[in-house]
Amino acid sequence: MQVSLAKRLTRAIMDPLDGWLLALLAGVFVLSMIALFSASNQSWAKIDNKLVYTALSLLIMWLLARLSPQTVMHLALPLYVAGVLLLVGVELFGITVNGSTRWLNVGIARIQPSEIMKIALPMMLAWYFQKYETTLNWRHYVVAAVLIVIPGLLILKQPDLGTATLVMGAGFFALFFAGLSWKIIIGGGVAFLASLPVVWNLMHDYQRKRVLTLIDPMEDPLGAGYHIIQSMIAIGSGGVWGKGWLAGSQTHLDYIPERTTDFIFAVYSEEFGLAGNLLLLALYLGIISRCLLITARAPTLYGRLLAGAITLSFFVYVFVNMGMVAGILPVVGVPLPFMSYGGTATVSLAIGLGMLMGIGKLQRR
Repeated sequence: MQVSLAKRLTRAIMDPLDGWLLALLAGVFVLSMIALFSASNQSWAKIDNKLVYTALSLLIMWLLARLSPQTVMHLALPLYVAGVLLLVGVELFGITVNGSTRWLNVGIARIQPSEIMKIALPMMLAWYFQKYETTLNWRHYVVAAVLIVIPGLLILKQPDLGTATLVMGAGFFALFFAGLSWKIIIGGGVAFLASLPVVWNLMHDYQRKRVLTLIDPMEDPLGAGYHIIQSMIAIGSGGVWGKGWLAGSQTHLDYIPERTTDFIFAVYSEEFGLAGNLLLLALYLGIISRCLLITARAPTLYGRLLAGAITLSFFVYVFVNMGMVAGILPVVGVPLPFMSYGGTATVSLAIGLGMLMGIGKLQRR
């Protein structure tokens, strides 16, 4: 009787979740705890905080996976409007830290509204295209582009180039899965390349410096180039098998900046080498592949667009973080999904994957 009850309880808990996706995420979580323990100089306080946020993320993921996509879809418009209004609030009443105005004090807490738009924008676009699925024409894509540009410009003004790129990228992915013509995509790419001189003049000084540092980090080895140089040294010194857990010299001699957050991949690479990196890449590729499979099998346009945007946004997180740590992309402050220390990004990613699992559950049924 007790065994049967335990089985039913386990089945009830696991039913909304995608088993393969959950197993792959668990693998990344184990590696993140190992890397964080070393990166934080064996700080149990950071480990405890990571566990708390991970438990909260799992709970949110499970709750969202239980909801039908149709139920979640009704939240798209109010969530998008609320997100835009909060971004306007940041512009008017925001808190400035280190020259950037990205936070808003709402009384009980300080929030970063741009994080809301990472989920709200693809939800809004998926809802919009679902609503006009049978009558789609070029006007709908223009309206969708406006829906992307509004929060994108508000976030760029903070300024926060990294988050703006992720938010507008998520919106573009929704357009792509909605059937945006390749001619428009290629034409837009050509237009963007042609506008680079104008974009360069509009960039802030620190943003231009990041691009120049990417080209030649040795131009300012103790200033703007320090992050990239030290992370590249750490990755290279790891070799094939790494220096061993808790034995990374770049890490424990405090050469790697932001080593528990944006640059935790450098810590992991130094201690576990190429072999460890291949394992981590395999886990991430497994997650992305599983998410793409759910996207392809989604029974509704809304589910396909939302799942596709979430999947490719996850890919961008991984690609941009590893690229900037390896010195092939500018440093833009993008965390490595479920590896970097920090609660906001973990929760926002869990929200996206929870909705994606809900779409997968509908497909299974």
